[in-house]
Amino acid sequence: MKISTRGRYGLRAMIDLCMHAQGEYISLRSIAKRQYLSSGYLEGIFAALKKAGLVHGSAGSCGGYLPALPADQITIRMILEPLESSMSLLDGPENGASSLRSFLNREVWSKVDRAVACLLDATTVADLMREFENRDHAVDSSSL
Repeated sequence: MKISTRGRYGLRAMIDLCMHAQGEYISLRSIAKRQYLSSGYLEGIFAALKKAGLVHGSAGSCGGYLPALPADQITIRMILEPLESSMSLLDGPENGASSLRSFLNREVWSKVDRAVACLLDATTVADLMREFENRDHAVDSSSL
């Protein structure tokens, strides 16, 4: 499994949005600047996130995006699924597949898929925000 740049940037942008929104619309330009990303690329990502019901958008000079749900209700999987074409390791369709290929799909790749799905479902944006903030505090206190 490989998460594409679209998925990686989408996760960073969604965490950034949740960290900075505080009830106010956040522009893609400000997210792009903080995360060193292209605002044009983020437009496509946020269109997919909006379609998935994860963000609300507002046009105009004071427009931007707001999370549609609290950060503790947005999982990593909810963000990645609308941005990735597939997150499965299964080795293609089973039609006419060799017995070894079918065996590996069933006994290895499907188990890895389920384990990854469980992790992505169990981890919220709020969890990541907390861990990120705690990481910053640990670094700050160690430099004293």
